[in-house]
Amino acid sequence: MTPEAPEDFDDIDRALITALQDDGRLGYAELGQLVGLTAGGARKRVKRLEEGGIIQIVGVTDPLRLGYQSMAMVGVVATGDLEELAATISEIENVIYVVLTGGRYDLLVEVIAADHDALFDIVNRQLRSIPGVHRAETFTYYGIKTHRFGWGTN
Repeated sequence: MTPEAPEDFDDIDRALITALQDDGRLGYAELGQLVGLTAGGARKRVKRLEEGGIIQIVGVTDPLRLGYQSMAMVGVVATGDLEELAATISEIENVIYVVLTGGRYDLLVEVIAADHDALFDIVNRQLRSIPGVHRAETFTYYGIKTHRFGWGTN
């Protein structure tokens, strides 16, 4: 189920990923200098990594600092096809993360909401009403202490 890196994934790709994890705003000229390529060469490599689904360059935000007052992880015990259920849950606007898991829960679903009432509405009326959701346990966040986006590339 885990996609493998393409066969032509090499140390230059790893170095580009590491640099972009540190600063996603680096220009192609800067990236090229870091890895020994021209700006055009760096651009081609980055585009190939993007098109291959290996990287996605985005601005990362902290929902709690953007005015969302409630955030939670919801552990879902499911019946039926997990991939179909995950796809359906992913369509809920305030769902920002869905993971298929093993263990006590079949899915972990991260939700943001304007306030506690809105969170209750999302979990109780939207998430729990989806066919295939057998049980949902909510873990409300009080704050985010660690949110990493850089790790090794093997």
